[in-house]
Amino acid sequence: MREAVRVAEALVFASAEPVSEGFIAERLPEGVDIHSLMQSLKEDYAPRGVNLVQVGDHWAFRTAADLSFAIRKDETEVRKLSRAALEVLAIIAYHQPVTRAEIEEVRGVQTSKGTLDVLMEAGWVRFRGRRRTPGRPVTIGTTRDFLDHFGLEELRDLPGMEELKAAGMLSGRIPQNFNIPLPSMDDELTEDEDPISQLELEELGLLTPGGEPDE
Repeated sequence: MREAVRVAEALVFASAEPVSEGFIAERLPEGVDIHSLMQSLKEDYAPRGVNLVQVGDHWAFRTAADLSFAIRKDETEVRKLSRAALEVLAIIAYHQPVTRAEIEEVRGVQTSKGTLDVLMEAGWVRFRGRRRTPGRPVTIGTTRDFLDHFGLEELRDLPGMEELKAAGMLSGRIPQNFNIPLPSMDDELTEDEDPISQLELEELGLLTPGGEPDE
């Protein structure tokens, strides 16, 4: 078991991206409880300057949150999101899978393609599938990079109403029937979604040929 822990630790350390439990399992002896092993390793790193964090069913090493002030950032800062982009991202996170029309219904205004492009380029949202309704609209959801960037293990870690109130992000004049939806935890397609191919995305003008986001 000690050797298994060392191997798992090395695999995560050597990867620039979060490593899946499946990837780790393929490189350890059969029968090892990967999730329990990683939870134990997470506890070992908890008091250190570097923490092992869970991102969905993936794992990564990250600087301890309370030491962020000491880390010098030389890389180019990611451009700040506009208010519209933040609103769209929040709607996608809490309501996913969601279509563009549904996003506009929640916001009460039209959503420009440029706003979605910014979120796609950041790697925080993705096209999921096509809704089984007239017009077959494309559905959108968040990505694992979204969880990683915002320090979330899973979608249920998104702040609820009380947390948003405490952070001053909700006004005191909230309608009596107002509620915050519980995000979908399943990354698989829902019963009312069909898979969408790269060719379909290209035909819809959502991807350029070759799979790169349309500028």
